[in-house]
Amino acid sequence: MTPPQTTSSQTTSSQTASSETKVPAPRPWYVSALVAALAVLLLLGGVWAYTRLRSPFPYYGTLYDTPQPAASVTGLSVTNSGMVGSVVTPTTAALGAGKTTALFFGFTRCPDVCPATLAYLERVRQAMTPAEQAKFQVLFVSLDPDRDTPQKIASYLNYFGKAQGVQVREPALAALARSYGVSYVKAPLPGGGYQINHTSATFLIDGAGRRRLLWDVTQLGNTARVLNDVREVMAGS
Repeated sequence: MTPPQTTSSQTTSSQTASSETKVPAPRPWYVSALVAALAVLLLLGGVWAYTRLRSPFPYYGTLYDTPQPAASVTGLSVTNSGMVGSVVTPTTAALGAGKTTALFFGFTRCPDVCPATLAYLERVRQAMTPAEQAKFQVLFVSLDPDRDTPQKIASYLNYFGKAQGVQVREPALAALARSYGVSYVKAPLPGGGYQINHTSATFLIDGAGRRRLLWDVTQLGNTARVLNDVREVMAGS
């Protein structure tokens, strides 16, 4: 059978149809930029919505996804610090029991981070009402128990207002620090002796004895925002 022949009119019609098929014009650059900007806004909006659903309050510190039980602090502490008859006694610092605690690990020979942290926390405490102060405490754990005796810790803390200090001996100190994710190491000094390089975080523990958030020392200078965090945690305890 002879195959069908393509007529000249069919060929012309096909060529005309092809010539009439137009290639879409490229999208203007500003349209692409607008689409990209909208995508970024949607992404940021989703992140914001997730954080607000997780915690409607805009915390300043770094919030734990799930409140973590705070390990108890057991060691030696000075009672009646600065008064006649002060004595060193074994103590287990009250974490929970209705009190909100700002916990910091440091050492008394610290040249910068420790005094700054303690001074900032005292500003926060001073900004509270008397009723709030009664439900708040600052707890200092020394990372240098060989040199920081309970008496020396108490004397050091007297410069920074009202805080409780505890000396925890090794190996209990290493276990306690590890439970909070705190690292520390002795670093030799050029002229002899050593200092302690350590994590600079301050942990906020609620009245139920749970770690709720932490601040870096660089955040603590913002008294108003740190105080807002403390008040929110207090209210939810």
